[in-house]
Amino acid sequence: MKTILFDLDGTLIDSTDAILESFSVAYETFGRLVPEDDMIKKLIGHPLDLMFTMLGIDALEADEYVHAYKEHYRLISRKKTTLLPLAYEAITRASKMAILGIVTTKTAQYSEELLEHLGVMHHFKVLIGRESVTHPKPHPEPIQKALIALNADPEQTWMIGDTPMDIICANEAGVKSIGVLCGYSTQYELQKYTSLIGRDALDAVKMIGQHT
Repeated sequence: MKTILFDLDGTLIDSTDAILESFSVAYETFGRLVPEDDMIKKLIGHPLDLMFTMLGIDALEADEYVHAYKEHYRLISRKKTTLLPLAYEAITRASKMAILGIVTTKTAQYSEELLEHLGVMHHFKVLIGRESVTHPKPHPEPIQKALIALNADPEQTWMIGDTPMDIICANEAGVKSIGVLCGYSTQYELQKYTSLIGRDALDAVKMIGQHT
């Protein structure tokens, strides 16, 4: 039996507005100038503490910014998050041909609540979030943990994601990968790490079906 692991932001869901608003609140909480939206969007997929430090916040202060971010995000995330176009079709089609899991750098609790709200959590047998691991993507630990939880064969496992971090994680964990263009990275960025590129999650699932 195949296993298909999905990233969340930019792969299955669009929570860009919630992310940007929560970053804005975090910066304003501490009286700092909010970075441009494009600067933030380029970093989506990284752990929050790393995003803040990459945006100029001192590492010793990053946890305070993360806390402010999360306090606001949990209030607005359901209202400001939607499934990406064709994501529902991708999930339902994938569930008929594979065991499904989520591997994300989002907080697992918030991720599960969002997927429950969106009506698709029941399709997934495991959800690996930021607090589930010591080393987040691109380290292989998140996928390795998912493989162990599902008792999955790496050679029969695929990772679908929209950033190089997803693909590098897959490569390091010894599973196949497909990059999708519906999220935050370009085809050029993804092709550095995988030769398989799909338009969106549904396209990626169809590609997996063709590899049977």
